[in-house]
Amino acid sequence: MKILSAQQLAEADQSTIDKNQISSNDLMGHIAKLIFDKIHQRLQGSPVPIKIFCGIGKNGGDGLALARQMIQHGYHVTTYVTNCSKKRAPEFLYHYDKIKEVTKDWPILLSCKEDFPDLHPQDIIIDAIFGTGINRPIDGWMADLVHYLNKTPAFKLAIDMPSGLYANTPQDIATPIIQAQHTFSFETPKLSFFLSQTGKFTGTFEVVQIGLDPEYMMKAAPLAQIITPDAAKSMYKPRDKFSHKGDYGHVLTMAGSKGKVGAAVLSNSAALNMGAGKVTAYIPAHANVILQSSLPEIMTISSLGEDFITDFEHDIKDITLCVGPGLGTGDDVSSAFAKALSQQSLPVVIDADGLNILSDNSDYWKLIPKNSILTPHDGELEKLIGQWKDDYDRLEKAKKLSIDKDVIIVLKGAHTIVVSGKNLYINDTGNPGMATAGSGDVLSGIIAGLLAQKYDALTAAVFGVFLHGRAGDIASQTYAHEGLKASIISNFVGAAILDLFRPEPQQPQQQ
Repeated sequence: MKILSAQQLAEADQSTIDKNQISSNDLMGHIAKLIFDKIHQRLQGSPVPIKIFCGIGKNGGDGLALARQMIQHGYHVTTYVTNCSKKRAPEFLYHYDKIKEVTKDWPILLSCKEDFPDLHPQDIIIDAIFGTGINRPIDGWMADLVHYLNKTPAFKLAIDMPSGLYANTPQDIATPIIQAQHTFSFETPKLSFFLSQTGKFTGTFEVVQIGLDPEYMMKAAPLAQIITPDAAKSMYKPRDKFSHKGDYGHVLTMAGSKGKVGAAVLSNSAALNMGAGKVTAYIPAHANVILQSSLPEIMTISSLGEDFITDFEHDIKDITLCVGPGLGTGDDVSSAFAKALSQQSLPVVIDADGLNILSDNSDYWKLIPKNSILTPHDGELEKLIGQWKDDYDRLEKAKKLSIDKDVIIVLKGAHTIVVSGKNLYINDTGNPGMATAGSGDVLSGIIAGLLAQKYDALTAAVFGVFLHGRAGDIASQTYAHEGLKASIISNFVGAAILDLFRPEPQQPQQQ
């Protein structure tokens, strides 16, 4: 699914209007009916008080059109208009006039703090004040209104965007922004929904397909793409009946050090769970017993170093290298890291201490094969790209590093983002229970397992991130967020693959 900019969505609106020879008012009416249906499915005519706050632009027109739909179907609706300017959008005026066809109670104008209505916890507040067109902070008494709405415990539903939130440009999040519990987003989500600083304002969100011009949508170059289940399903390579383990590649993990052998266990186990034909652990000497007893399916090679890997002596032709989990960063380890990279021509997966070594040794970049995959958390990322001003600056700096070094970067987070040159792929699987020690080691093993099976590097990163998150989601249904451990997530990778091919449950038909 594409994520488009606010400008592109406005152009898509206009293209839809032009090609279908309809008015903007008609399109708003169509959207209002779709949103009403979504709300009606949940409320089923419940007599809950609904208070709709409308701006005087197009988003306000959407709110007025929705209010008319709800009033017609017997809901207890009170409509408010933020009378903040004399400039009113034609669409707002049209739907403002249409309200009188269904009710004698015209929208109540709000012009100052003294006009703010009483609100109650049982109310449902619908925010239709500002949409994607906003490009400056809300101020004056309108800012007071946003703070007032945010203070109430009433449920808040945003139409297209929480008012005050920008769709795809940096902003000061200390400025007034509606804190919604749920957001109905038109046609596509917005980039800001997926970033840590701004995504919290949307609550949960739901994309409502409003029928924008399919030709425009197809041709539009996206800001980013969401990894959907259908897209992930199309990436999967089924196995041939007469295949053998040699067909599914060989992963060599260079991982582990004194006190951090668990990282090696987790990354090796994940590569196995992802389906690599063979997995070998290159580890310090003391870790051999731990690996052999923990994972009887893998092979081990012991470094000369007792507590740390201090050398690298192994032929890695046609082997996928995963390097870094729990590795350590000493001088001998760093030299072994460089020696391993110098022998590899295929893309490698670099995680954890491998990234820390790389950030301390800029000359090692020349050793990294093209399309290698880096999987930093934010602390490791900062060492690679420097500090960033905001989430958008973080993305731009990651893009630059990806282009300059010809690597793929996996930006781990609540919505992990895969950066490949100028292209962004946003993951929507996963949950807070995955914020646990070793989860990143599992991800690096999953991606290495896919690379070994001859998935191209970008697909391995994107598909690996999706499966990692989905495994965590399925596991959380049994273990809850608090009970998730990295090893549990790894053990649900197979279930995540099976889940791709489960038929969707049939929706009951409405009477």
